[in-house]
Amino acid sequence: METFLTSLISFIVAIGIIVTVHEFGHFIVARILNVRVLRFSVGFGQPLLKHVSPKSGIEYVLAAIPLGGYVKMLDEREGEVPADEVEQAFNRKSVYTRFAIVAAGPVFNFIFAIFAYAAMYVAGVQGMIPQVGQVESNSLAYQAGISEGDVIVKINDTPVATWEETSIRLIDEGLKTGKVALELKDQQGNNLDTVIDLSDTQSLLDEGSLMGKIGISPWRYEPPARLGQFTRESAAKQQGFMEGDEILFADDQPINSWEEWVEVVQQHPGKAMDVTILRDSQRFNLELVPAKVVVEDQTVGRIGVYPWVDQAKIDAQKVIIRTDLWTALHKGLVQTYEMSVLTIKLLGKLIVGEASLKNISGPISIAEYAGISAQLGLATFLSTLAIISISIGILNLLPIPILDGGHLMYYLVEMIKGSPVSEALQITGQKIGILMLAGLMTLAFYNDFQRLFS
Repeated sequence: METFLTSLISFIVAIGIIVTVHEFGHFIVARILNVRVLRFSVGFGQPLLKHVSPKSGIEYVLAAIPLGGYVKMLDEREGEVPADEVEQAFNRKSVYTRFAIVAAGPVFNFIFAIFAYAAMYVAGVQGMIPQVGQVESNSLAYQAGISEGDVIVKINDTPVATWEETSIRLIDEGLKTGKVALELKDQQGNNLDTVIDLSDTQSLLDEGSLMGKIGISPWRYEPPARLGQFTRESAAKQQGFMEGDEILFADDQPINSWEEWVEVVQQHPGKAMDVTILRDSQRFNLELVPAKVVVEDQTVGRIGVYPWVDQAKIDAQKVIIRTDLWTALHKGLVQTYEMSVLTIKLLGKLIVGEASLKNISGPISIAEYAGISAQLGLATFLSTLAIISISIGILNLLPIPILDGGHLMYYLVEMIKGSPVSEALQITGQKIGILMLAGLMTLAFYNDFQRLFS
């Protein structure tokens, strides 16, 4: 329940911010270009909050459905306009003015992404170094000679610092060149060069993790078979075990990891084991009887102790990237550009059938991602906001009637032919646009529910 509420609140906050930014773009440019704004609404449907500016007469609204918003402007096509306000009507403005007002929404989404990324770098981006954990046999990574423990240093001569950055860079370079050059550093500190074949973009862009399809997973700390902190009613503590004890054998069976130790304990509910431990460089033999605990209708053994954790090893895998403001703005600009290009490439692959339609996500997935990112910290949440904002900006630029991109397409035609597109054609286009958008949303919700219940 707590996770659901976190996801819901994070989604509302994220979408609210991005919609406000988008609509503010339309709003501020309209005001600068002397178009009268009647209403600025974040959300659709029943107004929850409403304020009318005594100076401008603009109605500011927060509505119940947080899946969009709109800016209503004075327009003779939507009602009677007083003669003294005609010059402020949207429809009376030049095609270039109308184009600028409509384009401002997506443009502000990209500007926001730049500043969100910049704020992220100023706050400090924490991530895991791109060190490879398990490598699947006969995978693309295996064929490229990548081994467990290798750290990915460069991709096509571009340095990478985090696992997330590495994943995005691999997708981008794979779409560009197919075969991607990697510079690695092994556990002995030796530099290695290899090439990984990512030319099969259809399979790589199918549903699922890119790294999983390549055949690698990030390095994960695996605690040794050593006892850490005890619980209050620890069976192990009551039977003479101490924090720091290293488990060597259980009933003459060698114990090599914490995972192996947990498995043995679970198999002995209420049954005595002869355990060999190492304590202060000396070996001891102790008898251990795990307590009986019922977990999912099964009785398992439990001794009430956490693993000993080598925090230094964990910290060594972490990296924090923090920059000054100007460097952060430059990085924000570059990252917004690269993410925009990557999104457009992926969209192109979807259109031509080289990527699975399962990659299209809806509000449920966005809420889930927003919730997870919010829990991971400010930097991660800012990154998520930037990605969503870029996606919204690109979506709105698609030449689909009813979206900003559809209107911009009409204005381009008007610029070329010297007269507006006929109202009949615009009405037909609106109907087509509504159907296209409804189909897209249906597919997005279908994918969301498939992920949710699979």
